[in-house]
Amino acid sequence: MKKTPCLYAIVRFTPFVETGEFANVGILLMAPAQGHFAFRLLNKKYGRVTSFFEELDTQVYKTTIKHLRDELDRAGALLAQHVFETPYTAGQAEFARALFKEIVRPREAVIKFSDPRTVMADDLPTALDELFEHYVQRSFVTPDTGEKLLERAVKQWFLQTRLTERFKPESVGNEDYHVPFPFVEQRDHHPLKAIKPLHLAQEQPTKIIEHGGQWIMRIKQLRKRGLLPEHVLFAVQGPETDDARERAFEDIVDELQGEHVLVMPYANKEGILRFAGSAH
Repeated sequence: MKKTPCLYAIVRFTPFVETGEFANVGILLMAPAQGHFAFRLLNKKYGRVTSFFEELDTQVYKTTIKHLRDELDRAGALLAQHVFETPYTAGQAEFARALFKEIVRPREAVIKFSDPRTVMADDLPTALDELFEHYVQRSFVTPDTGEKLLERAVKQWFLQTRLTERFKPESVGNEDYHVPFPFVEQRDHHPLKAIKPLHLAQEQPTKIIEHGGQWIMRIKQLRKRGLLPEHVLFAVQGPETDDARERAFEDIVDELQGEHVLVMPYANKEGILRFAGSAH
């Protein structure tokens, strides 16, 4: 199959120009030789973005994405008006490249774009989806990697709120059966609280179910043996799309809650810190 050369750029949300911090929220894809222009933006399940910029009203993100979508739709209409003619000419391809360059040029704005990049695509819609999954949904993150990132963030929250001394990595259980938790608070050498950040945004529903099911089984075994701490919190991060992955995620959350442990979105930093800091 003949590959198509494409230009693409990553859409970056930068609400605070003063710091230069950004979150990847979309992909633009252009195949100049075919007059093909497409984009995909993160307009659902954007909690990861708004929780990163804690001070930001979520309405700012939603409004920004809506305006960007309108602008990109207008750009697509302009491209169609000027270059969707047959036979397709070199001049039309050059117009497409110039339009893409104008869209992504550097400017002082809440939305910025990465430098244009190139990719050879077998199928243009598939290429757009794959780029979006990689740069926005971070599909390369494994359960292990994802949870290490979550744990690192929670540890930083504890440092900022002086909770670090109360919570240490510990194995909960006894010699016959024990489970490692990254954050355990002990009292008189017995676990009082346990916190587990749980990454459940894997690429396939099966992987979400298997990884979440492993922790459900561990909770059941600890409870059966009378080893489960009285207060257990799972801080969960799920997929950001409405599909079978989200349904698998919701099933795991329901089963965890059925085990009478507290389940909270990882994005709920305030709630996690409230649980950790409370005097149970």
